[in-house]
Amino acid sequence: MIYFDNSATTKPYPEVLDSFIKVSNEYYGNPSSLHGLGGRSEQLLTQARAQIASILKVNPSEIYFTSGGTESNNLAVKGTAFMHKNRGKHLITTKIEHPSISNAMEQLEQMGFAVTYLPVDQYGVVRVEDVEKAIRPDTILLSIMYVNNEIGTIQPINEIGKLLKKFPKVIFHVDAVQAVGKMTIDLKEMGVDLFSVSAHKFHGLKGVGALFIKDGVKLSSLNSGGNQENNIRSGTENVAGAVSMAKALRISNEKIQKKSKSLQEIQKTLVKRLSEISGITIHTSPERAVSYILNFSVAWMNAETFIHALELEGIYASTTSACSSKRKTPSKTLLAMGVSDQLAQSAIRVSLSFENTLEEVLTFIEVVKKMANQYGKVRM
Repeated sequence: MIYFDNSATTKPYPEVLDSFIKVSNEYYGNPSSLHGLGGRSEQLLTQARAQIASILKVNPSEIYFTSGGTESNNLAVKGTAFMHKNRGKHLITTKIEHPSISNAMEQLEQMGFAVTYLPVDQYGVVRVEDVEKAIRPDTILLSIMYVNNEIGTIQPINEIGKLLKKFPKVIFHVDAVQAVGKMTIDLKEMGVDLFSVSAHKFHGLKGVGALFIKDGVKLSSLNSGGNQENNIRSGTENVAGAVSMAKALRISNEKIQKKSKSLQEIQKTLVKRLSEISGITIHTSPERAVSYILNFSVAWMNAETFIHALELEGIYASTTSACSSKRKTPSKTLLAMGVSDQLAQSAIRVSLSFENTLEEVLTFIEVVKKMANQYGKVRM
């Protein structure tokens, strides 16, 4: 099996599964309980928080555990909107955000908030000058993803962070679900206020994530309950999930240092070989994107048929984001970039991890060539 759908989810590291099982089996006490078993669970939770904070170069008090990227994004966007609505009701985002952001924005619009959706250029990059033009006196939040989940484009987060120093009342949220655990992160250099993380995107487990909330930034809680996570996210903490997430992030961070260059070489080969196949259009610009996501269209087969044909060969890839792939609509990201509706309908996403090899990519290329020879005479 060749697994090229790592942006949808990753295979957990064996060490991550081991840590989850061990903590679940031996440290199952509620961390809010007063007895010793609860105290040991609380200690593990504190250690996991400190480990994640250390890797992201922030304070442990700024890490809040959640159930994953969707909850972190909703807490960031809605929590900011509800807390600061008396100061302003204007929010800014882009046209290419993940549904957990765009749908949350649409809900807030129905509640009387105003949202500006920024355009992107032909490479899927937002312009810093467009951000500045969109800011109004009543703007309270700017939410922009770090790495686009469909085409891999890296947004100019550091430049936007510097810009927002001129607008200190605008809270800056970054959806970093596709970045953390895959590239070097230094939150202190970014100037962000809120930062979303999801464990299963870097070989952790599904159902656990985190939201960085900069000390001093105030959010409204979306959950009423026992006031866990410093009153921000009520609910009994997933201790085993948090511990395994810290383990996954630590392992992934080590692999970033060791394997980033080889992954870049693998992507170069993938781009070069795909470019040589008739009827393929590559949408990802490697110079502006990460090395682990590549988006392209095939002119001789629709995307869904292509994905199932790959599966018959033991290769797993995807169309758009996993959250949208079952809806038969073209990628809004590609349409925002100016890609035609026809090409957007046939877009494929290959997403790699540090576990993938050059041999797997070469096998994939041969399969695509075979499909091109078989179906290439039938143009869409």
